Amino acid sequence: MLSRQAHSPSAATPARDALELRIKGCVQGVGFRPYLWQLAQRWGICGEVSNDGAGVLLRVLETPALADFLRELPLQCPPLALIERIDRRAFRWFGAPEGFRILHSGAGQMDTQIVADAATCEACLGELADPRDRRYRYPFINCTHCGPRFTLIRGMPYDRPNTSMADFPLCPACLAEYCDPADRRFHAQPTACPVCGPQLWASDAQGARLAEREDALQLAARALLAGEIVAIKGLGGFHLACDATATVAVERLRQRKQRPDKPLAVMLPDAHWLARCTALAEPAAALDLLRSAAAPIVLLPLRRKGALCEAIAPGLDEIGVLLPANPIQHLLIGLVGRPLVMTSGNASGKPPALSNAQALAQLRGIADCWLLHDREILQRADDSLVRLQRSASEMLRRARGYVPEAMALPPGFDAAQASVLAMGADSKNAFCLLRNGSAVLGQHLGDLQDLDVQAQQRHTLELFRQVYAFTPQLVVVDAHPGYLSHRLGREIAAKLEVPCVEVLHHHAHLAACLAENHWAKDAGEVVGLALDGLGYGANGQLWGGECLRVDYAHCTHLGGLPALPMPGGERAAREPWRNLLAQFERFVPGWRELPEARCIVPEEGELLVRAMARGLNAPPASSTGRLFDAVAAALGITPRSISWEGQAACRLEALARQCTPHRAPVEMPLRGEELDLGTFWQQWLDYRETPQRRAYAFHQALAKGFAALARRSAERYGLDTVALSGGALHNRLLRQLLVSELAGLRVLQHARLPAGDGGIALGQALVSLAAR
Repeated sequence: MLSRQAHSPSAATPARDALELRIKGCVQGVGFRPYLWQLAQRWGICGEVSNDGAGVLLRVLETPALADFLRELPLQCPPLALIERIDRRAFRWFGAPEGFRILHSGAGQMDTQIVADAATCEACLGELADPRDRRYRYPFINCTHCGPRFTLIRGMPYDRPNTSMADFPLCPACLAEYCDPADRRFHAQPTACPVCGPQLWASDAQGARLAEREDALQLAARALLAGEIVAIKGLGGFHLACDATATVAVERLRQRKQRPDKPLAVMLPDAHWLARCTALAEPAAALDLLRSAAAPIVLLPLRRKGALCEAIAPGLDEIGVLLPANPIQHLLIGLVGRPLVMTSGNASGKPPALSNAQALAQLRGIADCWLLHDREILQRADDSLVRLQRSASEMLRRARGYVPEAMALPPGFDAAQASVLAMGADSKNAFCLLRNGSAVLGQHLGDLQDLDVQAQQRHTLELFRQVYAFTPQLVVVDAHPGYLSHRLGREIAAKLEVPCVEVLHHHAHLAACLAENHWAKDAGEVVGLALDGLGYGANGQLWGGECLRVDYAHCTHLGGLPALPMPGGERAAREPWRNLLAQFERFVPGWRELPEARCIVPEEGELLVRAMARGLNAPPASSTGRLFDAVAAALGITPRSISWEGQAACRLEALARQCTPHRAPVEMPLRGEELDLGTFWQQWLDYRETPQRRAYAFHQALAKGFAALARRSAERYGLDTVALSGGALHNRLLRQLLVSELAGLRVLQHARLPAGDGGIALGQALVSLAAR
């Protein structure tokens, strides 16, 4: 397609000096070509630009103004664009154009980035609210600066036929905008309007249409105000919504979804509600995150007795909030005018529904009303979850708005090395591709034990393989032979006849931390603290509270928590009292007489004591997570059986954060290479203070113990850097205390990737390369 002012070159045109620029990065589907067209008009540059598999290809004639054009090029890029690299070469151009033209997209091996979905931009919001605009209150408004990208893509290059918008031919008005390089919607692949685009309707549980378009929004708003639950089809999946200020509505949602305690995310109508719902002293940094193109859920301190009902986050001191990120959300919450619970649209134990049929089947008995549309969701993308920190944000779940953004590899990892597929872990699964000097991480998928999540993983892997023309030369798996990710990775490697490499769980954790801190391949070793629930360690041991000496290629165990039985195996992760029993039986003589033992059922406890003594279904593990469970059980702040992972640890942290920092007479000293839990329990049980002070004393003792081990290890091996990773490092208080105790050493932490299993695949991939 030729743009305005384009001219067909004549074969008789003499050769002229020209420059070819290959631009790589996030440069497709973001308005980059029309940006170059407009820049060329400003400087009178002749040439052409096209998309292909490798990015954007720009050819321009040498002129006196070219230097100004090239200087300005990276400075005024479209909001969603990100230039990684510009390669240049000079050539002689026969038949060069007299003007500047935009060519059809080409093919070729994929070497550019897919753009993540982006929140609705200010320009589209202005049109959405303007009665004179032809897209007034149209729920699918978007442009080159915003809207769905990753969630509707089938393949590359990123053109409309390769998206779920292929089913919606453009009307003449939209086509004119689409073809005009001066228009904000030039080649905006999801662009549409009420005449030619997707449509919205409300449905009952049987799929019967109750209302359409604006009437459907009005009906859903009335249902929410009446305390009902509405299932809403979004960009990357479904949400379940209800009135976040109404206890009855929230409790009804919890009962129907079988989610008794896990905190619920809340969408605020606008920024003014922050002061009514959170205890945030200074909102500027939070607003920057909430209003960013990624528009994640942001964890903020909860305001007690604020606008939200107490059932939103029982027993916790923070709340996940978000602002409307797509037109449907803007329109709906504008009608409701109050905060809405906006939680994942899934039945208990299932991933979020993607299709209308799935939502109607899976959410029957949970939702009262369904708000549906006819644009297909091709790629699942849950809401990303970020915690606001004093100096930087902390990623807890990386998905919508961030995936599939590529990450540059640390120095020393040659771009020409093998293409690698790393499978991640079973929990919070996210895979990783290493290709052409960068890492592309898939979105958070969840627990691979679920067959639907396995299917989504296979589907997403196939998409990435096709989009990037990617065939791995190496597959990397977690060393745990019982992991499904381990088995699936081996199956892929066998099918492709490529090697499959195993990597220790905690080595991968720490390598991921090194990578996102740009630690060079040859920069040497660090001391690593890997603290989490459970992972496969050396010689088949189960680790979870370890001090390691690591670089990308090597991992040496230096010490950590002692290994204790997990009575009942996997049940110990769901029933905190079992872990307290194991701790008491090992370290606390006469524990049966203690008030802290009241949570242990006598008959069952005695059976488990005998089972542990005989080694029956009680595998030993040095787990930080299980130690948190034990202390929470001793304080009586956790139910007999928890309903969500981390519930006991999160309540314990929230309790500890109510306490003024102090030096408690409780320690976890070193006994050889292990933290001395016998001394800890004796001192902690004698520390008859408030639950808040006892919870704080535990965090402090654990941080001091691990910091002492790390510091001693650093001195022994002449190291000056400590890396922190593992799911337990999402505990703000523990991390703050650790960093404080490690003063004088360089401390590396996660920011762009989760400290938990959601970031582990990058570490797996780099360990496999470094060890070759």
